[in-house]
Amino acid sequence: MRPTARQVAELAGVSVATVSYVLSGRDRPVGAETRQRVLDAARQLGYTPNQAARSLRKRRTQRVCLVLSTLGGVPSDERLATDLHEMADARGYSVITLAVYSEARAKAAVDVLRGGIADGALVNVVGDHLTRDMLNDLAAAGLPLVVLSNEAGLEGCDVVRTPQAEACEEAVEHLLAQGRRRIAFLAHRHELHREQPEGRLLGYTRALDRHGVTERIITTGADDRVAAYQTATELLRSPDRPDAIFAASDRAAISAIWAARDAGLRVPGDVAVVGAGNIDEGLITNPQLSTVGPLRHDYTDVARLLFDRLQAEEAPPAREIVRSWTYLRRGSS
Repeated sequence: MRPTARQVAELAGVSVATVSYVLSGRDRPVGAETRQRVLDAARQLGYTPNQAARSLRKRRTQRVCLVLSTLGGVPSDERLATDLHEMADARGYSVITLAVYSEARAKAAVDVLRGGIADGALVNVVGDHLTRDMLNDLAAAGLPLVVLSNEAGLEGCDVVRTPQAEACEEAVEHLLAQGRRRIAFLAHRHELHREQPEGRLLGYTRALDRHGVTERIITTGADDRVAAYQTATELLRSPDRPDAIFAASDRAAISAIWAARDAGLRVPGDVAVVGAGNIDEGLITNPQLSTVGPLRHDYTDVARLLFDRLQAEEAPPAREIVRSWTYLRRGSS
């Protein structure tokens, strides 16, 4: 027989109502010790809430949607997904993921979200495919929405902003202070189509402008490791090679270090390398990778915004979180 909430309550020594509060994720005052007893009892009995019946009663799916640019290879996305899954598990929700890497995929994502595939969505998409108007229309249609973006003009949703330009400018300023003047920027493809209001390319150009350096060495290469290696190899083997590389991702910066070694160059003696993102892998490169990024990767506050919206009796006003970046100087610069 399927275990019941009453059996969980008896094993945990609590009321059936308390079991319901804990396993539904409703915002009721339940102590941490009591909550853990309920979760342990449910796990021991193999109890899971009847999601189908709950969904019919509430006209909800008990699902949230994570919308990303890609389904693999981005460490910050992996951390975001992990924190969202853990919070969803604790509240009796499941998580589905949609990838938006083209205009067609953006339209498909909007269509399924409008169709009610999930009760809310957490969006972290770079580039222009999922437009501001699309997101505003979803929010206006009543979908609880949290968006990680520096885009202006988002309405009716919670926004998580990550100003990056200032930290990137500081990194390039440090390279310039060392006397480096041929600083290459390895960009993501989308950065070359439209400069972001608080983006990495802006920080690069702002620092050069301030020091009167007119030469710009801007190329793609930050989207994957292979492209970064190939681009850095071409740059470093040219007669007028750069004396520093600022890559828009740590993965690209690590590939640039490999390319420099294979070209017989010393890092940072012959060429300094700086990345972006502050991924753990940068700590085990030789030398350790200088980078700009968050001091720690933790998205529980972001996930909580979404569940606060889902559990509110009335939609709260739009909120904003700012997650700061900093320049972390290590051995590669």
